Amino acid sequence: MKQLKTLITFLLLAQFSVSLSAQSEKDKKIIKDADDAVATLLEVNPSLREYFDKSAGCVIFPNVGKGGFIVGGASGNGVLYEYGKKKGMASVKELNVGLTAGGQALIEVIFFESKEEVDKFKEGKFTFDAGVSATAIKSGESLDAKYKDGVAVFTHTKGGLMAEASVGGQKFNYKPFKD
Repeated sequence: MKQLKTLITFLLLAQFSVSLSAQSEKDKKIIKDADDAVATLLEVNPSLREYFDKSAGCVIFPNVGKGGFIVGGASGNGVLYEYGKKKGMASVKELNVGLTAGGQALIEVIFFESKEEVDKFKEGKFTFDAGVSATAIKSGESLDAKYKDGVAVFTHTKGGLMAEASVGGQKFNYKPFKD
């Protein structure tokens, strides 16, 4: 009996370490940055806790770089969480055309109201067009943002300066963790 418990414990630990080792060093850094981004967001505005607690999932992009002059773009890597558990890596690419000047670094978090939206994201059927707007997270302000079409988007500027009145869209990619 003791040998069986030891064997089961060993197999569980081996499975856990294999799933951890399936992540590259780059992925591990992005995961740590995403964890740090959550702490930053909650420090800046604790009312975000309700979104983290009640959403079916969210994707956190801890380091989105955005910039341009007339034509602009953005890109970043992040982590998809489903019901609080890390499920895989994500990336975002954005292209804008219009009055754009400058550059900035930001944290972007997209909350999904239901599992259907999470599944759309995982299947690669998820894009944003010009009609989606993000709520800027500021210290001490109450968040009265609501889900729109099952999605709520928040951003927090980490640095830089950018003026923008443009039209564009975001495209996302998702890669699940190997079990």
